[in-house]
Amino acid sequence: MGAQVQSSAKPSAWSALASQYNTVSKLHLRQLFADDPKRGQRMAVEAVGLYLDYSKNRVTHETLRLLVQLAAESGLQVRIEAMFRGEKINITEKRAVLHVALRAPRGASLVVDGKNVVPEVHAVLDKMANFSNRVRSGTWLGHTGKRIRNVVNIGIGGSDLGPVMAYEALKHYSERAMNIRFVSNIDGTDFAEAVRDLDPSETLFIVSSKTFTTLETMTNAHTARAWSLVGLGGDERSVAKHFVAVSTNAAEVAKFGIDTANMFEFWDWVGGRYSMDSAIGLSTMVAIGPDNFRAMLDGLHQMDEHFRTTPFETNLPVLMGLLSLWYNDFFGAQTVAVLPYEQYLKRFPAYLQQLTMESNGKHVTLDGQRVAHNTGPIYWGEPGTNGQHSFYQLIHQGTRLIPCDFIAFVKPMNPLGRHHDMLLANVFAQTEALAFGKTAEQVKAEGTPDWLVPHRVFEGNRPSNTILAEQLTPETLGKLVALYEHSVFTQGVIWNIDSFDQWGVELGKVLAQRIIPELEKDPAPAVNHDSSTNTLIHRYREAKQS
Repeated sequence: MGAQVQSSAKPSAWSALASQYNTVSKLHLRQLFADDPKRGQRMAVEAVGLYLDYSKNRVTHETLRLLVQLAAESGLQVRIEAMFRGEKINITEKRAVLHVALRAPRGASLVVDGKNVVPEVHAVLDKMANFSNRVRSGTWLGHTGKRIRNVVNIGIGGSDLGPVMAYEALKHYSERAMNIRFVSNIDGTDFAEAVRDLDPSETLFIVSSKTFTTLETMTNAHTARAWSLVGLGGDERSVAKHFVAVSTNAAEVAKFGIDTANMFEFWDWVGGRYSMDSAIGLSTMVAIGPDNFRAMLDGLHQMDEHFRTTPFETNLPVLMGLLSLWYNDFFGAQTVAVLPYEQYLKRFPAYLQQLTMESNGKHVTLDGQRVAHNTGPIYWGEPGTNGQHSFYQLIHQGTRLIPCDFIAFVKPMNPLGRHHDMLLANVFAQTEALAFGKTAEQVKAEGTPDWLVPHRVFEGNRPSNTILAEQLTPETLGKLVALYEHSVFTQGVIWNIDSFDQWGVELGKVLAQRIIPELEKDPAPAVNHDSSTNTLIHRYREAKQS
């Protein structure tokens, strides 16, 4: 059965929500909490080890009822079931969307084109585990007989952002005797700085490219190959000891000099931004070990099952997706701030930027019609408390409405005196300050001069979610990643867009391939772009030759 294309007509709940906005937008969170003393308990859900407090959102119980109705009318349950059945819901590329298969337990069944893919997934996981154990134990030796002490992942997009985020998030669990580095940018500085202090005889590169033709990745891979060969006496046989591949293109992998026995496969039903738990996560597994990697997969699977089976009213990803859509489409909020109060999650907002903005940065519906409302808010953020001393000023007193997700943990990874109590105090204080603010009367009561009062007023009524978990374990990280994956999917279904293609990245790639020879060929070829691009090309060539 093929994926069904929904009609572009707006569900009836959309009109009801527009009317609801006219009412709710005039209400202040101060009043909503005063009217319901137990709001903080009523508007909270706990599931699979995550506690979501969504009470500090500008919603009433009627708003939530209508949002859930919108999800139902948009066919969300049908689309969830279609995804988990392996239907080709990525309609523009005619592909299944089955990242949930990557964390399905051994023995489960998820069928794509009549074939259960779970055994293949676990075969690759087992191969990854064997390889990781060999590298971590020192059994895998480099060309000169030395053990590997440095692992450099070369990828871009999902082949970089996911592994980088997971490595940083789970650094507490990593093998500290090894250096794990990442190269993604085609800017030569990225590679040069990554290998500056490394010994080629102790360095292993993981080249992550599904096609093994990605411009940035393969440019960096060939640079790494040349660097490695120089350091190892130019012996071409050394490549097989210092390079492995995450790819599906065996011919190109072999041509590069990598033994195809050390090629780790993934599948076209895994989008790049959903691939950190596939073989793309090989560097993560090498860093934290197979057991911790499998614990992360278990966390992802737990959230998958929660999303698949839980009524929308208490479904964490659905609630977060609906609330984000509420602000994006009815309040006109353009961004969402993700604020992890955990230093290890410093790359989590950057990871979410690709997950959310590449998925839902779409302007047409599944049936090719122009969308009638805004899609894909901008995601951004930094760890607390650093952000409090930079951009929180705008969130508190600026003119823009910026919904915030605060992420915090009960137990610290590195207990140091009072540090964690002070950190969590800031989480709770910030959400309280954003919600309730400070009135002019309260400011005056502190003895503030009249001329200064307006500057010290906090309007409040700034919405936030608080996500609280026990500790940042591999399992918990998996739950957080899947939480946002399915929140993105929820929004995409309601907007009736394809959250799993990314045609928007193609045009720039095509033009770059055309411009590269125009910068390099001698004599200079004729250029036929717009006057700005032509001038920039000429200016660059002249400056390069001077």
